[in-house]
Amino acid sequence: MGKMRFEEIKLSEELYKAIKDMGFEEMTSIQSEAIPHLLEGKDIIGQAQTGTGKTATFAIPLVEKIDGLDRSLRALVLCPTRELSIQVAEEIRRLAKYKDIHVLPIYGGQPINRQIKALKKGVQIVVGTPGRVIDHIKRNTLKLDDVNILVLDEADEMFNMGFREDIEFIINHLPESRQTIFFSATMPKEILNFAKKYQNNPEIIKVVPKELTVPKIEQYYIEVKEHMKTEALCRLLDLLNPKLSLVFCNTKKKVDELTIELQGRGFFVDGLHGDLKQSQRDKVMNKFRNGNIDILVATDVAARGIDVDDVDAVFNYDIPQDDENYVHRIGRTARAGREGIAVSFVTNKDFHRIKTIEKYTKTKIKRKNIPTLEEMKNRQIDKLLEKMREEINRGELDKYENILNVLLEEEFTSFDIAACLLKFYFEGKKTRKYGDLDEDHKGMERDTFKRIYINTGKKKGLSPRHILHAIVNEGKIPKKSVGDIDMYDKFTFVSVEGDYAENLVKRLNNKRIKGVKVKVEFANMVK
Repeated sequence: MGKMRFEEIKLSEELYKAIKDMGFEEMTSIQSEAIPHLLEGKDIIGQAQTGTGKTATFAIPLVEKIDGLDRSLRALVLCPTRELSIQVAEEIRRLAKYKDIHVLPIYGGQPINRQIKALKKGVQIVVGTPGRVIDHIKRNTLKLDDVNILVLDEADEMFNMGFREDIEFIINHLPESRQTIFFSATMPKEILNFAKKYQNNPEIIKVVPKELTVPKIEQYYIEVKEHMKTEALCRLLDLLNPKLSLVFCNTKKKVDELTIELQGRGFFVDGLHGDLKQSQRDKVMNKFRNGNIDILVATDVAARGIDVDDVDAVFNYDIPQDDENYVHRIGRTARAGREGIAVSFVTNKDFHRIKTIEKYTKTKIKRKNIPTLEEMKNRQIDKLLEKMREEINRGELDKYENILNVLLEEEFTSFDIAACLLKFYFEGKKTRKYGDLDEDHKGMERDTFKRIYINTGKKKGLSPRHILHAIVNEGKIPKKSVGDIDMYDKFTFVSVEGDYAENLVKRLNNKRIKGVKVKVEFANMVK
């Protein structure tokens, strides 16, 4: 089925009007495939990621089916995080703005009495995290007798976070005659088996992975040593000057450390991770949405549910361990038809991850160098020239011209005066200080051309000593000129001293190592 327009499906006038207000016209792929089935009351398993329009996919049928006059609870949406619960509830509210439908997000970190009070008034849709939903079930403040639609959003994430038993507990308190909807970024067997147990002949709908990576995202990687990452990030932030940017770290500790480092360098930045209180998270997200900070440093789980269209750049300070998370991360930029850039910082130990991500996303991630100090100085000069042009064109310089006339009458040239003023400007201005990484990075560049790829690994029964033996004997390379040997199941990376690399590739390519014929090439040439 191709993409449809919303006019092609039968919806109430109130819902059409709300959809139009939100600027929706053509459905996304997942919406075209799933909404007609959902409106018919069928169960579905939808494989879709952030940025594909999946929230509206289940929200539109929810709003269409619920009668505003009936104040009993009709739909329950479960989400893995507080942020996503709030985000989903907000989108449902926008779609229900012309219908008398009450939506309530319930999650930990907010006073439970406030939620109990709202539930007593009557709501038709609850969006919540499993833990807080169970709290209400046990208190008998959340009555599920009339629920006829259940949605599990980000099912795989909930399973990864250990919510499976909680979800089963909640489902066992729901009526058997209901519509059950699962959305998941991945489809492991655990999810499919779980669905079989609780769904009735579900339609399985997938958005293929190649549609998940937005073509307008420029993807790059920069090879760095661990201690170079923050300096490289600062240079790129100043050079690219993105309006809003997201920086992803793999741990809460690194989010805190990096946030403090960037704040110390004068950037408008804040951090987001699971250990923050809900009030703190809300405050940080509001600052990011309103532009009071222009850089958000976050972990993957904390970033779920972030839906900000103006993100120009995504930086992977740490490479994610999961290919799916890479797609989730870079999908935060280039929203709403905009262009975006994604830059990943790659250390020696995770270089192989770039190759597996390229294979998964079916895209080429280009290598990029850290901007040099010379480039950063030129950037500062360019920014100054831009400001000067703007100020001259504004024309409000009369009082300054009078000062210059004094010097011109003393026979100084206008060129001398301008040069002197520029000297005062640069000496007096507190410009951002950059660390001296250039020599380090030149070393990294030399190392790049010494990095060799061999297309065999542990699964063929090889060990590093077999590789080393072949390099020394077949490749005629001195043992002291061989560096790290990073061996994986199906391939190996070897660092070799500069002058020997080309000869090694020629001599070892198509030879046999422990009986296995090998392909050998420079690592940065691997497709």
